Amino acid sequence: MEFDLLSNRVIGCALEVHRNLGPGLLESTYEQCLAHELSSAGIPFETQKPLPVFYKGIHIDCGYRIDILVKPELIVELKSVEKILPIHEAQLLTYMKLANAPIGLLINFNVPRLKQGLKRLVL
Repeated sequence: MEFDLLSNRVIGCALEVHRNLGPGLLESTYEQCLAHELSSAGIPFETQKPLPVFYKGIHIDCGYRIDILVKPELIVELKSVEKILPIHEAQLLTYMKLANAPIGLLINFNVPRLKQGLKRLVL
């Protein structure tokens, strides 16, 4: 239940960003604006959080980064693409597994209505 409330609050912030900016900008712009909205809403988060890979007991820094990590349980992966592809979902699911985060939001801002660009994934 808490997960639903948290993801709904993040989606509300994303809707506010999309309502003000619309589609067609760079992912980094949406990330910074969403960070501002999350901060204004009092939602704790980190941007560009490093995500190491642990392979056979070895810590490997491969350069992966989580766009936005909300608390430790919600990963927000942002896109500004023509359409969400299966590889985008696979990427988010892998990040969720590596970070041990049970919920993920895939948000594509490059759509006329943000509802068309939202995917919620649960492990």
